[in-house]
Amino acid sequence: MIVDNRVVAARVSFYSVPTESFGERLPESDGTAIWDHTGVLLVELSAEGYVGLGYSYTSAAAGTIVKETLFPLLLGSDPMDTTATFWQMAQAVRNLGWPGICANAISAIDLALTDLKATILDVPVVQLLGGGRTRVAAYGSGGFTNYTIPQLQEQLSGWAQSGLTAVKMKVGRQPDRDVDRVRAAREAIGPSVELFVDANGAYTRKQALGLAHEFAEAGVSWLEEPVSSDDLEGLRLLRDRGPVGMQIAAGEYGYTPNYFHKMLAAGAVDILQADATRCGGATGFLLAAAQAVSAALPLSAHTAPSVHASLGSATSNTTNVEFFHDHARIEAMFFDGAAEPSQGWLEPDRSRPGLGLSFKRADATPYLVSTWTSDTGP
Repeated sequence: MIVDNRVVAARVSFYSVPTESFGERLPESDGTAIWDHTGVLLVELSAEGYVGLGYSYTSAAAGTIVKETLFPLLLGSDPMDTTATFWQMAQAVRNLGWPGICANAISAIDLALTDLKATILDVPVVQLLGGGRTRVAAYGSGGFTNYTIPQLQEQLSGWAQSGLTAVKMKVGRQPDRDVDRVRAAREAIGPSVELFVDANGAYTRKQALGLAHEFAEAGVSWLEEPVSSDDLEGLRLLRDRGPVGMQIAAGEYGYTPNYFHKMLAAGAVDILQADATRCGGATGFLLAAAQAVSAALPLSAHTAPSVHASLGSATSNTTNVEFFHDHARIEAMFFDGAAEPSQGWLEPDRSRPGLGLSFKRADATPYLVSTWTSDTGP
């Protein structure tokens, strides 16, 4: 079968959604950042009779990159040639800088192209990419540093009771309180649920090493970004000298294939993380997964569960997907078919083509900041 459905138009929209927890608007914080809104860049690409959608959690600036730099090379392109388009986009942003905002823009486009390609072929993305498995494990993620102890316990215990077998909390904002917060989290979830902690690079090397041993006493099995993910020597120190059974994870800030290569070459992690909304969509995620395979390490999908339910299930070495509170809430608001764990698992809907997501435009409109369509110009 010869398929020739060229990209003919695009819609680029940016949304800003206030953060919310426990039924009220509440800022979120981790060890190194505080935010009260989450930005969503949505890209819709049209071929004759078909539309593909992709998105990234980023700033409005990424939309400008799509409109001014990337769309001109997308117009008339073949959505079957996702690999070629990925590298053309990477080349197009050479002088702007690939990592960061440009990578977010490329990621949203690549996801839209992958969704469009699968929709044209009438297959789900998980099958298009090889169908590595039928489902992938999920873990609950939130536990922000500004939560009170009762709020922390309520959120984490709720996930545990829903069937998730692992939960993650933020640490690092006030290191002298972290051990007590971790102990409170363990008390709330019981002994059988795995407890992960994420410092977002807030600790110094020796501080992280000392706290890792105290966290181990509360049964913490995963320590994410104990030091900056740019400090590969520090991550290696924690990996080599940390408690037995505690895995060091990092990689969520990987925007290019070379980033993952350097992290793996340094022996810096036990688990490599990748985020398809940052590292280049489905194409970039598969490149990260392949590098993890070559290093004999598992891959963990960072946030954006409705994308990673498909991508994680398509790969053989994705050990879990982060069911991140902020993104899970937004995706349920924005999409029919948004990922929802069942007894600890995310299972992509193989009865629906593409990513299996239908955009609820009317529900998203109250959060719309800007939109652009190629038919009318910027």
